[in-house]
Amino acid sequence: MSEFPKLRLRRLRRSEALRALVQETKVDVGDLICPLFVVEGNKIKQEISSMPGLYRLSNDLLPKEVEEIARLGISAIILFGIPRKKDEAGSSAYQPKGVIQQAIRTIKKTAPDLLVITDVCLCEYTSHGHCGVVVDGYVDNDKTLELLAKTALSHAQAGADVIAPSDMMDGRVKAIRQTLDGNGFQHIPILAYAAKYASHFYGPFREAAESAPQFGDRRSYQMDPSNWREAMREIEQDIVEGADIVMVKPALPCLDVIRKARDTFNHPLAAYSVSGEYAMVKAAAQQGWLDEKGIVLEMLTAIKRAGADIIITYYAKEAARWL
Repeated sequence: MSEFPKLRLRRLRRSEALRALVQETKVDVGDLICPLFVVEGNKIKQEISSMPGLYRLSNDLLPKEVEEIARLGISAIILFGIPRKKDEAGSSAYQPKGVIQQAIRTIKKTAPDLLVITDVCLCEYTSHGHCGVVVDGYVDNDKTLELLAKTALSHAQAGADVIAPSDMMDGRVKAIRQTLDGNGFQHIPILAYAAKYASHFYGPFREAAESAPQFGDRRSYQMDPSNWREAMREIEQDIVEGADIVMVKPALPCLDVIRKARDTFNHPLAAYSVSGEYAMVKAAAQQGWLDEKGIVLEMLTAIKRAGADIIITYYAKEAARWL
């Protein structure tokens, strides 16, 4: 191998054109998924205090929002619903006229080509804030599966393009796949939150979705952030059960897990740049401590460089403009 002065790596950094020519990792607008929070009611646009610039929107305000998203070139959204009524079994999650079911119909009518991905979990719909059925203070895995499958089916019937279970129950991908297939929805893909860690980075989301657990925490079903081998087992299991796309969450603290997943599996790989990541950058930018655009594009590049094909990010709209 040549040495300096014959070898001059800076030659290819001399100009913007040269740097662009040899750029190894490129983030495209088509890589991004934009999250939306939907509430029941009319003419509701509530800013999320811990996520400045983001809002909870009622169904009647969705057309304007999704038209803007589509105009920016973003091809997919992921929906999170906040119902008026919550109960022990999260029954609002699987009602035919539930908040998400109605939102799907509105969005598909407004922007038919926009991919509608629906988060499937019970935490936003249960009175206790946990992701499943609670029995004697513990989330019952198998009792929860039936309700998750029922929720997924209701989303598919409403017109969802992709189902994304985020609950971290064992066997939920299989239960959802069997239910979708048994009801004529063999064509609907599953994007599984395959390696979802019990992370402190989710705090602002729980405010946005009103989904904080009323007792205990979620460490009995979400993963220990210390473990990466377990993440590979989780991803492998979801693939075996029928997942079409797998996800690692959160993104920035798990770049090593994303890289390992990319090297281990051939499935499309998503990463979720979560609410805490957004909130930290937004707060620092508002104080003038960071170059917001530069930081966000660097973060997205790092996630893509680690191996993600798809990035869910609350910065999707701003990133689309910058890109």
